[in-house]
Amino acid sequence: MSESAIGFVGLFALFALLFLRVPVAMAMLVVGFIGTVVMNGYSAALSALGTEAFEISVTLPLTVIPLFVLMGNLAGVSGMSRDLFNAAYRWVGHWRGGLASATIVGCAGFAALSGSSIASAVTMGRVALPEMKRFKYGDSLATGAVAAGGTLGILIPPSTGLIIYAILTEESIGRLFMAGVIPGILLTCLFLIAIAIVTRLKPELGPVGPISTMKEKWESLRRSITIVGIVIATIGGIYLGVFTPVEAAGVGAILTFLVALFRKSLDKEKITFVILQSLQTTATVFMILIGAHVFIPFMALTHLPADMVSFLINLDVGKTGIIILIIAAYIFLGTFLEGIAMLVLTLPVVFEVVTQLEMSPIWFGIVVVIVVEMGLISPPVGVNVFVVKSVAQEVPMGTIFRGIWPFWFAMGICLIILVAFPGIATFLPDTMYD
Repeated sequence: MSESAIGFVGLFALFALLFLRVPVAMAMLVVGFIGTVVMNGYSAALSALGTEAFEISVTLPLTVIPLFVLMGNLAGVSGMSRDLFNAAYRWVGHWRGGLASATIVGCAGFAALSGSSIASAVTMGRVALPEMKRFKYGDSLATGAVAAGGTLGILIPPSTGLIIYAILTEESIGRLFMAGVIPGILLTCLFLIAIAIVTRLKPELGPVGPISTMKEKWESLRRSITIVGIVIATIGGIYLGVFTPVEAAGVGAILTFLVALFRKSLDKEKITFVILQSLQTTATVFMILIGAHVFIPFMALTHLPADMVSFLINLDVGKTGIIILIIAAYIFLGTFLEGIAMLVLTLPVVFEVVTQLEMSPIWFGIVVVIVVEMGLISPPVGVNVFVVKSVAQEVPMGTIFRGIWPFWFAMGICLIILVAFPGIATFLPDTMYD
């Protein structure tokens, strides 16, 4: 059997295992290990498994993952997420669709603390969905806003998706974080525009809420100023070169912990929850990275990625045409593959294509993460949709999926803007202090 044929068999085996609901990390470990045994022998495979597991476990930049995850979990249990939602609600709740808009703004703010789409969707869903139900919002708009707003967690820094992209491509985590700021704000605004259009066409989906007094508005801002301060301290510190991403994560985690202590919002049960959730998320990400670093070398041995790179480079469609093909492929894969799985499976090929075409790898990282966001709400997998379903169990899946489409198209518009104007993503990284 030829090397390319072995590579195709390995890919088929991997997709088969994923279809059978085998965890992504274990599927890549098994296929990568067995494939390396076939290509180079048992000793080489065993050596690769041990070496990669050790190297990932002691990689210093990956320390940002548990620290930022810890920061997000502490923010959730200390009530910061509710403060964010309340502030947004006081200021825009009286608009048509104002509660849905407040949910998007709250998700964007919480994303700047958690870095996780699932955490953002769960946390804001528990806060916002009961309020939208109380004011008789349409189920499709309410759940769609939470599912789409949660996806901002992997774009707005600190972003787990950008960290994984940085590790797999050896790019700067700090520069990628900065690159996600303006696109994150842009996508948030596009989500708000989508809500405005939907509620203008169907006003019954997002009725207006009560008008808050100016005193209530300023009081809500005062309550949420703590979160703004933590975000400025961490992300601003990275931009100004005061902190490395690892140091910023440590500072953010400590500040969030001190705020939680000051608010007296931590008890034994909540501390246990925060620790277990942080450990579970961190272990999952590390296992996926270990699996990727076993699977990717096996693919390299088969020369299949190199052949695919040559095929794409030789297509006579120009740089923009190749990027459109890559984005289309990602959108298709997002309908049945989990986001991190997409990154680790495709980056060995597409990143090499981007490099050879002399495109900005920082810009491409933002594009890829937005496409991964689209996958998080795309049927039939749509991880965030299932997360929202767990919070709003009485809402049918079909209703939730109907609600995500305006936001899905908003993401598509954001991609078009970024492809047309890549400087939107590269402006802040190019001006930051390294």
